[in-house]
Formats: sequence, structure tokens, C-alpha cells
Amino acid sequence: MIFYNTLITWYLANKRDLPWRKTTNPYHIWLSEIILQQTRVAQGLPYYEAFIERFYKVSDLANASQEDVLKLWQGLGYYSRARNLHATAQYVSFELNNQFPDNYNDLLKLKGVGSYTAAAIASFAYNEKIAVVDGNVFRVLSRIFGIDADISLLKTKKIFQELANKLLLEGNPCEPALFNQAIMDFGALQCVPKSPNCTACCFASSCLAYATNKVAELPYKSAKIKIKKRYFDYVLIKGNNQKYKIVKRDESDIWAGLHQFELLESTDNLAFNDANQTILNHFATHNVVSLLGFDSDYLVHKLSHQHLHIRFWLLEVNQEVNGVKKHEIADFSFPIVLANFLDKNYHKI
Repeated sequence: MIFYNTLITWYLANKRDLPWRKTTNPYHIWLSEIILQQTRVAQGLPYYEAFIERFYKVSDLANASQEDVLKLWQGLGYYSRARNLHATAQYVSFELNNQFPDNYNDLLKLKGVGSYTAAAIASFAYNEKIAVVDGNVFRVLSRIFGIDADISLLKTKKIFQELANKLLLEGNPCEPALFNQAIMDFGALQCVPKSPNCTACCFASSCLAYATNKVAELPYKSAKIKIKKRYFDYVLIKGNNQKYKIVKRDESDIWAGLHQFELLESTDNLAFNDANQTILNHFATHNVVSLLGFDSDYLVHKLSHQHLHIRFWLLEVNQEVNGVKKHEIADFSFPIVLANFLDKNYHKI
């Protein structure tokens, strides 16, 4: 009860004013939670507002094309979230008559909805007495209660879920949303990953990690992410009919369903002149007029498990290209790194 009262007192004085907290509409709450997976609130908020404006009801999203959804999602990354978002909207709209499941277990059956998201929707929209457990909650509970178990293990996640549920029920079980929003905000604003201001924390006198100087060590996670390096040379082909070749990415790789230019991928860092010759050789049958490299050095674009080293080229050919006019390029959904290139170099292509 002491933990609950301390947390709620802090929250009422420091809570963030967020639009999805002003509704019990499960569609709006679900939308916000999907957007906020792997995304900071400051980045996700304008996307949430754009989606609500464009697709106010789940039926609006369901009836949109995947291309429209991906285009609106552009820049958020983790594009499988957008594809799952669209698929789930269609399922809810067409199979469930626009009615979201009203409990945790049934929400878990939706594509793209895991235990955290299901708990958030269930508690925020339907007042179900279940605690949310995400990275913020792992951090808060592991530090305050001194839990050094490996959070990458399923059995440890169960320990945290049981503890969070216990704390929720010991407080005011009639308001599960209040507890969940409070502990998430506490992790996001006060008990931050690096260098939290522990001396100003309301739990300073009872936090075991602070007392034992282990704040920086918790939560403990043993799994290490292996980063893969990939080298991309993107070639935008421009025909003598003033059309540009745009292709759709493979569904089995990153950025599935998005568009790109012709891509030459290598296993190692190619010197600029070597890449130039490789591209000329590759497209030798295209009646090449000119080849322009925009930057000699690779641009590094970092994903969670991959670092992409990217260069861009414009290849003009003396033949017709089956593609799109320049002003039509903006209608297609691109990975943000390609979209940024187009914005910056539109006048050069």
C-alpha cells in the first residue's frame, strides 16, 4: 500500500497530458499503444494525431489501402507494426463488426498485440484489473525491490507480472488504469535508464538499488544483440522518357512492403570508384548516359539489429523506363532514409 500511495502521489503531480488518456475508446487506445511500441512519446504523438485525423474509426483504417497506411507510418520504423495494424483493423472491422475484444485474453489473439499491449487496452478501455509490464516497469520494479533476475527470461517476466499485479491490487483495484499510467510515467520521467536523479526521487528512502549502489546495473539483461553490417548502393534509374524506376521491397526482409530504387548490396565496404565501376558493369545493357554518385562515403542508418551503410546514385539511360514521373514519386511509401534523400535531392534528380 505504501508503494501504491507514493507512486500515485508522484503521478498526480507529474503526469503527462496525453490525448489517449482522455478516452476509453479501445480503438484509439490500441492505436496509441501500437505506435508507442519501440517509439518515444514525443516522436509518436504527431503520428497518433495524424492517424486519428485520417482514420478516426477502425473501419476507416480497415478500408484504407496498405500503401496509404505505410505512407502515413513513414519515419516511425519497425514497419511490421504498420502492417499488423492494418491487418488487425480489417479483422476487427470485417470479422468482429468493429468491436474490439473487451478482455485481456481475447485481446492477446489480435495480430501485433502482446501481453503488455493487451494489458494496457484491457485496463485503460475496460477497467480490467491487470498490470502492464514493459521496459519502464521492469526498470522501476527491479530497482526499487532490488530484483536482479535476468529480464530476458520468460520466468523472470512472470515474476515481474505477478509483482505488478500484486501492487495494483493492494492499492486501488477499482482504478487499474491509474496505477498503470502512473508506473509507466514514473519509469519514463523519473526512473530513467541512465543517470536518474535518485536524490530527488520519492522512493529514495526505500529503493534497494539506490541503497546498494546498483541503480546503473538494474534491470539485468544477459542477452546481447549482435549487430549485422550491410552495404547498400541504391541506384535511381532515370529513362529518356523522364520516368524513374521504383521497385517494391522483398516481403522477407527489412522494410517489407515499402518502395526503393534498384539496389546493389555488397558484403563489404566498396570504395567509391569500385562501386561506380560495379554499377556501370551491372547496368551495361541499359544504354547508360551518365552515372552520378551523391556522396563518396556511406551514410550509416542504424536499426536495432543492423547497421546499414548506404550510398545513392542517379543512373540516366538512353531508353524508356517502366516507372513513374518525378512528381509521382512522393505518392509511394519509402523507408525514411530514402524519403530523406528524395527530399534533400529532389532538384538534382
